[in-house]
Amino acid sequence: MLDRNYIRDNPEEVREGLRERGADVDLDVILEKDEEWRDLKARGDDLRHERNEVSDRIGELKQAGEHDEADEAIERSQELKAEIEEVEERAAELEEELEEALLRVPQVPHESVPEGDDEDDNVETRREGFDDLRDLPDEVTPHYDLGEELDIIDEARAAKTTGSGYYFLKGEGSQLEHALMQFMMDVHREQGYQEIFPPIPINSESMTGTGQLPKFADDAYKLEDEDLWLCPTAEVPVTNMYRDDILLKDDLPLKHQAYTPNFRREAGEHGTETRGIVRVHQFNKVEMVNFVEPDESYDRLRELLDEAEEVLRRLDLPYRVLELCTGDLGFKAAKQIDLEIWAPGDDMDDGPEEGGRWLEVSTASNFEDFQARRAGLRYRPERHESTEYLHTLNASGLALPRVMVAILEYYQNDDGTVTVPEALRPYMGGKEVIEGHEPVGESALGAGEKD
Repeated sequence: MLDRNYIRDNPEEVREGLRERGADVDLDVILEKDEEWRDLKARGDDLRHERNEVSDRIGELKQAGEHDEADEAIERSQELKAEIEEVEERAAELEEELEEALLRVPQVPHESVPEGDDEDDNVETRREGFDDLRDLPDEVTPHYDLGEELDIIDEARAAKTTGSGYYFLKGEGSQLEHALMQFMMDVHREQGYQEIFPPIPINSESMTGTGQLPKFADDAYKLEDEDLWLCPTAEVPVTNMYRDDILLKDDLPLKHQAYTPNFRREAGEHGTETRGIVRVHQFNKVEMVNFVEPDESYDRLRELLDEAEEVLRRLDLPYRVLELCTGDLGFKAAKQIDLEIWAPGDDMDDGPEEGGRWLEVSTASNFEDFQARRAGLRYRPERHESTEYLHTLNASGLALPRVMVAILEYYQNDDGTVTVPEALRPYMGGKEVIEGHEPVGESALGAGEKD
């Protein structure tokens, strides 16, 4: 949430930031409501001051025996009381309207964010891992076909148990997912992250605190008849651990990591991504959440990006780094940097010269004090000083399904097996190659064999 004083004092700067984002926000309505609210607060102060003077006058008049004038003063005091109540009621209505409006105003981009309309205007800053690529098969099989051939990904049976946009991982597929999860958490533990395992259902106040509500309510899953939502990202419960708390300077920077399953309705909206596990309703992710002092947040953003990259470096997977433009920034972020992994199995339009396509696996985000204002995240610079809002940042470390896609395609061999990245082998019992399994059931037999 933007500071109301900041909007009031810097309206043109805010307008420019909203314009760069392409945000449809009527700032004039907010400014008009804020001006009326301030006028009412001032009017209320004046009325209370007058009523205090009248109350003092009533006592003096009664003591002096001026009963008629005392009665007039009492009548005036009652009029003032009614007027004060009317002013306070309208001020409270405006306060609620302002809070609701401010919850829908996005963050203002940091001055370093490149201006642009959409993802096509994002700026690629570098590529890593393309100087020494593996020898790949002449035709790399897409992960969804390979997963079916190896019988390690089963979308068809998940469609029966749950619906489209879900999948089973079986045998070595499940092993690979668990190996990635534990490997990532070990890497981040080395980087000084404290491990958190949060509850998966989250209340509306928490969803509002981190900015998922009210704007993204349609993308989330809500439990019927309860004020609970299924976790869309571990950012929400981990950030809200400290909602309305006051941290100390010595606590910062505070670095937490959390693995959670995540639930989102967005699956199936991107055409070709309805196949496979790139865009699904449920997926696992390791999230890094940081709480820092304001003057350290942009240094921490660079460090946070490097901490996410370390996972890709150890897996020896090719990737690129993108600075998101103003038109592609997330609602809450002042600055964001994407890590996109190379998956060579699908020859998409957005792929590199080598073919394939890019898959976003992490976005390192600096929210500055946007979430802190919504969630009451404060710290005390010194024990004797007033509290200030801290800055929050996060990054995925990483989104597991897309990393799995890249491994199945990039580490694919000519015989249809998949080499296990060396860094993951200790987490898979020393296994070096994923060879797959024989499928079970009549559905796995050819037509002639069923008879």
